Amino acid sequence: MYSVDRTICAISSPAGTGAIAIVRLSGEKAIELSSNILQFPEKFLKSKSGQLVFNRILDENNEMLDEIMIVKFKSPHSYTGENMTEIYCHGSNFIQNEIVNLLLRQGVCIAKPGEFTKRAFLNSKMDLSQSEAVADIISSNSSEFHRLAINQMKGKVSSEINLLRDKMIELTALMELELDFGEEDVEFADRNNILELMLQLKNRVKVLIDSFRYGNAIKTGVPVVIAGEPNTGKSTLLNVLLKEERAIVSSSPGTTRDTIEEELIIDGIKFRLIDTAGIRKAKNKIENEGVKRSFDSIKKAQLILLVIDAKISDIHVVRDMELFQTKLTDNQYLIPVFNKIDLLKPDKKINIPESLNPIFISAKNNENIDELCNRMTDYVKSLQSGSNDVIITSARHLESLMSTNDALKRAEVALKDGLSGDFVSQDIREAMYFLGEITGQISNEEVLGAIFEKFCIGK
Repeated sequence: MYSVDRTICAISSPAGTGAIAIVRLSGEKAIELSSNILQFPEKFLKSKSGQLVFNRILDENNEMLDEIMIVKFKSPHSYTGENMTEIYCHGSNFIQNEIVNLLLRQGVCIAKPGEFTKRAFLNSKMDLSQSEAVADIISSNSSEFHRLAINQMKGKVSSEINLLRDKMIELTALMELELDFGEEDVEFADRNNILELMLQLKNRVKVLIDSFRYGNAIKTGVPVVIAGEPNTGKSTLLNVLLKEERAIVSSSPGTTRDTIEEELIIDGIKFRLIDTAGIRKAKNKIENEGVKRSFDSIKKAQLILLVIDAKISDIHVVRDMELFQTKLTDNQYLIPVFNKIDLLKPDKKINIPESLNPIFISAKNNENIDELCNRMTDYVKSLQSGSNDVIITSARHLESLMSTNDALKRAEVALKDGLSGDFVSQDIREAMYFLGEITGQISNEEVLGAIFEKFCIGK
């Protein structure tokens, strides 16, 4: 079993050399043990909690190792809920490691990944959902993902889950009152009203489940494939979107033999762009493998930019596009992109059905690229469901919500079939159990280990 009796320490700043580094301690003896390596321990011990003070660290030979700033936080008013110390030293790797070695000689232990946040959870400073949000904030690489992670850390997801559990407790209480007084012919709640409350709970859980499609896209990035026949300007489009010469551009068809992947942030949303080899009948084994990889990428994509040469578009192109759309899954979205409009003759007209929702661009001249970017972000925003603040981004949360939904479905069937209240109550209790897994009201050491081992050391 996990023990919080140890006093732990870790370097909490990024690896490498910088101006300042942070060494963090937590545990009952954190303040006392950190004072043992200071030149002026009394100055530190007499300081107020949260007060940053100047001091010096002495090595084993009583020689000055570094001039530092140090602060203490007394339990329970700290990140972990325990006594804590943070040492701000110069960013030399040598100095950082020497400070840790001095602390180890005092009996301090090296912290495991995520152990500071794990202790915060065990000491009820935050629930499990909020703890997971800490890791998301650290890894966030877009403004929208950062916003969702901040909302989760502030307890928006937890509040919604707790509200659902409270409603389920009310339902369970009503069903158990029915059991206690059923023989006395006293009706405490109409079953139709209970069924209506049940359906409201199911609908809210379904909204949270549906929000994962948007949340996961924001968290992991939207996979976007740039597909089409050779020499339609796919690589030029990739370069324009990235604003750099990432892909080789040539008038010779088949220049791109393999997929090229890059990341792009548009309006705070991360897109994972994949430029593919032109889709056509291959002339050799290498080209055939490139085409095969193109189709593999299309299958995995969420958003597909189908690039078409506007100069040669005709009824056959429209027919091919319509056929392409029939092969898409419900989780995929196609944007037909007619490129090279700068090369069209003035009297040339492109007759494309509005139902295909095409967009006309010139990648070479950067024409209508902003409109294409807006279409991409509009698609992602259309995935949102329910409240803007309560969005599920964790696959673990999704799994628990789906199990909750299944339990509520069983309770609904039991109610409609007129089964005894104890059957209904049992299903509702199962739903509550699965919701409790999200916030940590129901947890075990194996689950906690799997969650916190993904954190960085020092957090």
